[in-house]
Amino acid sequence: MHGWQDNAGTFDTLAPLLPQHLSFLSIDAPGHGHSSWLPPGVMYHSIDYVQLVLRIMEEYNWKKVSIMAHSMSSINGFVFASLFPDKVDMFIGLDILKPLIRSPKHIVNALSERLADSLKLERRLRSGSEPPAYEWDQLVERLHQGTDKSVDLEACKYLLQRNSKPSSHEPHKYYFSRDNRLKNSLFYTLSNEIVLEMASHITAPHLFIKALQASYYEDKKYYDSALAVLRQNPNFEYHEVDGTHHVHLNEPEKVAHIINSFINKCRPL
Repeated sequence: MHGWQDNAGTFDTLAPLLPQHLSFLSIDAPGHGHSSWLPPGVMYHSIDYVQLVLRIMEEYNWKKVSIMAHSMSSINGFVFASLFPDKVDMFIGLDILKPLIRSPKHIVNALSERLADSLKLERRLRSGSEPPAYEWDQLVERLHQGTDKSVDLEACKYLLQRNSKPSSHEPHKYYFSRDNRLKNSLFYTLSNEIVLEMASHITAPHLFIKALQASYYEDKKYYDSALAVLRQNPNFEYHEVDGTHHVHLNEPEKVAHIINSFINKCRPL
């Protein structure tokens, strides 16, 4: 499961390095990659991606699921594993540990801005106008800069192959094809107490890998408090690697051996 505004291509470099005795299903979440967008008038919310896992399990008639998830989806994997511990046999989280804790002021301001801005984006969608188009090298640079250089220039192609389309009226130019409404997604507004309660419900084998060049995205005291609860799970593993938020894409070999060891222990041949 990929990160916010990324797509299934985020695992293109890592997947070939993973154990060959297992198969992997990597999906584009709604609004991302090649997947359908939500209907007009509907906003994206993190909890919907949690329900999406249930829908996928129902579609394939799976009783349990093994989850490997990055960033936004690592948060959602944490939530899923806590709400449905009996449905998860293994959880691998990459770089973001859990739902982020925000101040009440931040939450109120963010909700106000995102609700108002979502209407502006809907008006733009109704107009049918094509998003701004760029030369390919410019598109690569914009993605690189837009991730605060977390995605290496050489790795951008793996995301862009599922997140770009040729312009219909500007030859040799391309535009980002994800749903722009994702920029105003609604995220969790949970208290630290709720997150800690969730952490205590995760019983499946759980691997978390932190990229050392990436932010914690919240006050580290909240991160540390959740980590303390998760460590009470005898099957929890914590590792740190040198790299950016997208280290699994840029330098997959840095995480592959950790993931493989964990998978082979939990799901041996």
